[in-house]
Order: sequence, then C-alpha cells, then structure tokens
Amino acid sequence: MSVLLYTENWDGKFKKVSFELASYAAKLAAEMGVSISAISLGPVEEEELTKLGNYGIPVVLSASCSNYTSLDNQAIAHAVASAAQQIGATVVILAQSNLGKAIAPRLSVKLKAGMVSGVQGLPVSLNPFTVKKMVFTGKAFANISIQTAIKVITLAPNSFGVFENPVKLTIGKFDAGLSDTDFTTRIESTNKVTGKVLLTDADIVVSAGRGLKAPENWGPIEELAALLGAGIACSRPVSDEGWRSHNEHVGQTGKIISPNLYFAFGISGAIQHLGGVSASKCIVAINKDKDAPIFEAADYGIVGDVFKVLPQLIEAVKESKS
Repeated sequence: MSVLLYTENWDGKFKKVSFELASYAAKLAAEMGVSISAISLGPVEEEELTKLGNYGIPVVLSASCSNYTSLDNQAIAHAVASAAQQIGATVVILAQSNLGKAIAPRLSVKLKAGMVSGVQGLPVSLNPFTVKKMVFTGKAFANISIQTAIKVITLAPNSFGVFENPVKLTIGKFDAGLSDTDFTTRIESTNKVTGKVLLTDADIVVSAGRGLKAPENWGPIEELAALLGAGIACSRPVSDEGWRSHNEHVGQTGKIISPNLYFAFGISGAIQHLGGVSASKCIVAINKDKDAPIFEAADYGIVGDVFKVLPQLIEAVKESKS
C-alpha cells in the first residue's frame, strides 16, 4: 500500500499548491503508515524536483517528455493511473485545480476508485476512509466515506497549509508507455497574464462589486491590492457590464477561490457569489447596506460607504508598512 500524489508544474516550476499538496500527502501517508511517492509529468529540472523533498516526499517518478506540456487530460490520466498501479497506490491525491478536476474522474474510472473532490483537511477516519468537504455552496460540511480499495481525492487549495519536513529524495525515471499519437491535444498559441497575482494562487484577494458605481472608480482597489500583494477580483455584474475582465469574476459561474483573506467592497453577497468565495479563511465585507447578505458570511464587517472606508484602509496599510 502507498500514497501517490500528482504534482502539477507550470513551465517546469512548482507553485505553493504543489508544496501544500506534498505536505498533505506526507502527513496522510504517515498517519496510514504507508510509503509515499510523487509523479511529475513534463520537463522539470532536477533542482526543482528536489524541492519536494523539503515537504516530506522521498520518491519522485519523473516523466520528462515534453508532450505532457499540452495538458492532454487523457494522456495525463493514463500516466498517473499507470504510476498508481506500478507502486500499488491505495490513495491518489491531486490538487483541486482545473487540471486536477479534469483528470480525477478519469482516474476514478481507470482505477475503479471512489472519488471525492474538494477535500478539506486530513481524513476524519481511516477505517472507513472518511473525508470532509464543503457542500451547499459552503454553508455546510459533509463527511464522505470511500468504500473502494483505491481512493482518489482532490485537495481544496489553502485547506491544509505548507509544512516543511525535509527528507532525502530519490528521483526515478518513469515511462507510462505512451507514444506521440496518444497525445491528441495540440496547443496552437498561448496568451498569459503577466504582472498580476493569479486569483487561484493568491493568499489575499481584493474584490469589488457594483457598489463602486463605475469602472473609473477601481483605482483604489488596484492600489490596495498592490500594497497587499493581492489578487483582484470582481462580482459577475461587474464583469457583465464590462467594467472588469471576466478573468477576475469569482463566484459559482466564475473562478472558485479560497484565499486566506478576502475583501469584499460593495458586494451584496448573492448566493452565486458566495458559492465561489465561501472557502476563504477570512472574509472582510464593506457595504453601506447593513442588511446585505454578505455580512452573514463575513468574519468581519464594516457598515459604511466604500468610498470613505477604502481610502482610510489604504492609508492604514501604508502606515503599517512604513
């Protein structure tokens, strides 16, 4: 028996989510009393792979074939399933990312494994194997037992934390037996956002809604985000109006995020919006309507005019930094 985690890389580099996943997998394997391995697909330098050893991963199976950079879901699922069968994995762990959500169901079918997505923290019980996840758009938690011999889970971001636990790491070459014809996805071109904190990676997110009244009023939001090193988000009405890019829209029909700190300026808190941000560790809401639904979900609330509160908050942050 063993635990296998699939570690995504971005242009050959790991991000915080990879190290959180490694920390989680290492702790789970220790609790289960089994071995643990990671699988890395695509070109990743040895120096980058060895970073996983800092978070408790002793073995990395590396398939450096450049074809994996096409993010072909079928090919990646095949490779991860092959690795799981090779090492006799009883638990396969992935990130609750776009790629993780795409390949986890495929793994479930290939391995005849029960699957739970968006797991929050370590299992509540190992026998039966029971994990906790958010349900009803974050309004409740459910404990779900997986009865199959092999389990597939995706870990919700920022739900466990990053913990260093240095161990000696061994890198082994891995071949899933795939040929060029097995990779049917082709990337024609890529357009990447640069100079911004990605919402899915951000520890802090500064978000605003129609309470800002017009697109030209977003300057202070951008200033606060820059001061905090935060990502910028918006509610759906804002993106629908064309005030901000749809890439910044968070909610059930936008990006699902779980930062450590989420600021909501002038957002009423419709259930669709809360469904995308309710996993945030701490929500701070600023709205002049004391009855706004956002306050029911907020950990801290300020009833006040955004245009008066925001400048004061910016000055307070500047003062604390100076």
